[in-house]
Amino acid sequence: MSDPITPKSTQRQIPPAIWVLGFVSLLMDISSEMIHSLLPLFLATALGVSALTIGLIEGVAEATALIVKVFSGMLSDYLGKRKWLAITGYALAAITKPVFALASSSGAIMGARVLDRIGKGIRGAPRDALIADIAPPGLRGASFGLRQALDTVGAFVGPLLAAGLMLLWANDFRAVFWVAVIPAFLAVALLIFGVKEPQRAADAKPVNPVQRKNLQRLSRAYWWVVAIGATFTLARFSEAFLVLRAQQGGMTLALIPLVMMLMSMVYAASAYPFGKLSDKMSHLKLLALGLLVLIAADLALAWSNHWSMVLLGVTLWGLHMGMTQGLLATMVADTAPADLRGTAYGFFNLMSGIAMLIASVLAGLIWDRLGADYTFYAGAFFCLIALLVISKYSIKSNT
Repeated sequence: MSDPITPKSTQRQIPPAIWVLGFVSLLMDISSEMIHSLLPLFLATALGVSALTIGLIEGVAEATALIVKVFSGMLSDYLGKRKWLAITGYALAAITKPVFALASSSGAIMGARVLDRIGKGIRGAPRDALIADIAPPGLRGASFGLRQALDTVGAFVGPLLAAGLMLLWANDFRAVFWVAVIPAFLAVALLIFGVKEPQRAADAKPVNPVQRKNLQRLSRAYWWVVAIGATFTLARFSEAFLVLRAQQGGMTLALIPLVMMLMSMVYAASAYPFGKLSDKMSHLKLLALGLLVLIAADLALAWSNHWSMVLLGVTLWGLHMGMTQGLLATMVADTAPADLRGTAYGFFNLMSGIAMLIASVLAGLIWDRLGADYTFYAGAFFCLIALLVISKYSIKSNT
């Protein structure tokens, strides 16, 4: 029997390329969150758009990212090359950042968001498949958790920088958006020069993932993971609504990005420990615990828009993300054939993308028609549905 893996030895055994991919994500998330933590406020205050429109923009953008992952994942499986597809996606996201600083209408913002999310979609599945290719099987959960943790460090550094610059520059949204361009291009450079893709076996032949015989190799267990992931997404609509909830409570405009910083800080702190835990604990139990935490977050946010309840809800939201997001990626890797991982992540994200579009539009509609508290009550209701899906899968897997 091998010696137990301690936290320090686990981190040392994670390949350097996983760390680099984590720092690439960190830099891009600094850039993205400097913009996204302010974007709902920019749309609502500077451009005067409704919550439904904000939900539509966010839903279309995020759904686009997830749907595009289907095609990039399939292409990475067919080519057997992950890195350059990931570079293409990161580069597209980087070149769209200046558009936010120049936009003067909600249509221009939507166009920029969609192009930015297409970039995310192009890079997402190949990057996740690349991590699965590089990571040792016994450290796969820890590797995804580490990448997610570093990604999320960027997600709280970005809002922190945004808040500081808003205070420094008297709420000048556009100046902050221009600064966000810098880390985006640094991320692309780091990926180009810092990651070496594993060589494909000499006798390996290109796989056409859209052939029926290959699609049939995606098991029933994998499709259950897809169903669980889509239901999770229905329960967790766009985080733009967390920003709007903080604004309702009267928080100072420049400080509202700190709400997203708090969520991301909790997410970053919890992603790696829960990623490691997922290598040892029942995945379904951990997912169910994550949903219970999200229910608590929704109820706190529905109860009141007072800053204390908003901060409690946002903290619990971040904890839920840390518990579940790397875990779902690990479950896809565990249930899909190695040569179809890109396709597997693609279909997983396709269904999650459709769910994200429905969830965000529905959240915006409920917000406008019934109020913010009903939006979060609806989120808690979808969490209960997700728990039912998990229990159904648990019964199926034990019979």
